Amino acid sequence: MYSLKLPHRSRYRLGVISDTHGLLRPEAIKILEGSDLIIHAGDIGPLQILEALSRLGPVAAVRGNVDRGAGVWALPSSEVVEVGEVRLYVLHELFTLDLDPGAAGFAGVIFGHTHEPALFHEGGVLFLNPGSAGPRRFTLPVSAAILHVDGTELEAEIVKLKV
Repeated sequence: MYSLKLPHRSRYRLGVISDTHGLLRPEAIKILEGSDLIIHAGDIGPLQILEALSRLGPVAAVRGNVDRGAGVWALPSSEVVEVGEVRLYVLHELFTLDLDPGAAGFAGVIFGHTHEPALFHEGGVLFLNPGSAGPRRFTLPVSAAILHVDGTELEAEIVKLKV
C-alpha cells in the first residue's frame, strides 16, 4: 500500500477520474482543472495520461486490472490519501477491498472498474466511483467526479461529461 499526504488546510477540491483507457477527453480536463489533487482510480492506459494530468496538479493513481504498460504496471493496487483531517482509500475494483474502511479510519473509498458512476454511504463511509471518463461503454454515461473536503466532511458530485 502506498500513502500520499497533502499539506494540511481546512478545504480541498479533489478531481476524481477513472477508466480513461488511454483517452483523456478535453471535457474531463476542464472538470479537473483547479483541483488540489487529482485521483485516478485505475485502468489508465498509457503513462502519458498521468503525465497530462500532472500538468493540472498533483496526481494520485492506482493500477487497474488492464493496466499492463510501461510505468502504469508499477503503480500500487491501492493507495491511502490523507487530505487534511480525512483519509481516503483508493483502489480499482471494490470487490477486492479487504478491510473495513470505517474501522480502519477511512472517511471515503474511491474506486472504478465498473464504468458506472456510484455515490453512496455505508457504515459512515462515503463510497465514490466517478464512472468512466474514457471510451463510452454500452449506454453508461461518460463521467468524472469532484470531491470537496471541508474539515472532516466529504461532499461528492458526479459530473456527466457532454461528449
